[in-house]
Amino acid sequence: MIKRMICKAEDSLIEVMKIINENAMGIAFVVDENNKLCGTVTDGDIRRALLEDIGLQEKVRNIILKEFAYGYTTDSYETLQKRINQRIKVIPLVNEKMEIEDYFEYKQDVYFPVAIPNLNGNEFKYLTDAFMSTWISSSGEYITRFENEFASYSDCTHGVACSNGTVALHLALITLGIEEGDEVIVPDLTFAATINTVLHTNATPVIVDVEESNWCIDPKEIEKAITPKTKAIVPVHIYGQSCDMDAIMKIAKKYNLKVIEDCAEAHGAMYDGKKVGSFGDIGCFSFFGNKVITTGEGGMCITNNPKLDEKMRVLRDHGMSKTKRYWHDVIGYNYRMTNLQAAIGLAQLERIEEIHKNRRKYEENYRDILDKDKFTFQNDLDKHRKVTWLVSVLLDDSIDREKYITQLKENGIDARPFFYPLSDMDIYKKYCKNETVVTHRLSKVGLNLPTYESLKSIDEIKEILDNV
Repeated sequence: MIKRMICKAEDSLIEVMKIINENAMGIAFVVDENNKLCGTVTDGDIRRALLEDIGLQEKVRNIILKEFAYGYTTDSYETLQKRINQRIKVIPLVNEKMEIEDYFEYKQDVYFPVAIPNLNGNEFKYLTDAFMSTWISSSGEYITRFENEFASYSDCTHGVACSNGTVALHLALITLGIEEGDEVIVPDLTFAATINTVLHTNATPVIVDVEESNWCIDPKEIEKAITPKTKAIVPVHIYGQSCDMDAIMKIAKKYNLKVIEDCAEAHGAMYDGKKVGSFGDIGCFSFFGNKVITTGEGGMCITNNPKLDEKMRVLRDHGMSKTKRYWHDVIGYNYRMTNLQAAIGLAQLERIEEIHKNRRKYEENYRDILDKDKFTFQNDLDKHRKVTWLVSVLLDDSIDREKYITQLKENGIDARPFFYPLSDMDIYKKYCKNETVVTHRLSKVGLNLPTYESLKSIDEIKEILDNV
């Protein structure tokens, strides 16, 4: 770790920013030509320099302070702790020759949020390139590359980048002609965006229950809910798990229904060897900051249908004609992604399998830590390849979930309950005609735990969980 915290005095600010981003500690230790400590620089120091019109190519030696905090490897814990303050949380430790050997970090209030994005690949490089190109809005090479490469990764031929995952769902629905008088079947266990986008089209959502085994929409309940007004199904691949797409697609074919897959939490998940999002007419993804890969805010629609791809692109861009600029044949929307967001997304996509591997390893650590009689993890099912979005568990009835969440937060761990059933909320309950027993049971005992790509915090989390 210490090697990832050291920069040279002759390094440029942009080079040092990359080092700080990679070590995720908010600081770099600066050494001279003899590898002796000559200063420290924080991300805040660099931000202040940029605000003072100092360029990114400026040498870091020109912004470091003459006085800075450091310690010796022989110092006592109490001595080092005195050198920590509200501004300085990490200091370098040197030997008698002023050569860096380690660092000291004091954590008084350890805090583990549910999710933290990892930006340790080419994110900063591509973002800077997009910035320097001046193509910072909704045009630029990174948008095209991200669309093409994400679609290909997801087993589709076309990708349409959007400003967020919610508008991706809405764009898919309107592209498929969903409108007032139509019914669209959605699961009870999902985030509100799924049902909201149906309502935005003035269609009528129909809420149904989920399956016990995979927590996803139940095909049997879908078929029970179909009426002559039913036009579409929105299966949600919940918490990284894939729906039973064989059964869902058979139902869709039998009743001539459109299928819009909500893949917001399941980038790269598979069913029967095929990626989610590639089964239905259109697959929709979110790239919010807590997702498997992120663009900060952002979304994507993918499809294998070139006509749907063309229609989505027109609707996404104000309904403007692709052959006659500023001529509008349909009422459209501004649902575009920026080139800056796409630059980050492309870098994230380059590492997606590594991200999956690391997040899965994080989940495996939780499986080793938590009592198997008290915590039930999401199933690994035949034909399904789930991905680890957030580590999701069901608590035993002997555990009071709200008290457990409170205890975790008091000890610095953020945890969140499963989504509330849509049918419990006054604004949605009229769209549910049958009991959703499975959804209510899962919602009552489900818990999402902090899940990162980095494993550096798992030992501290283990200690806290053991104590709780």
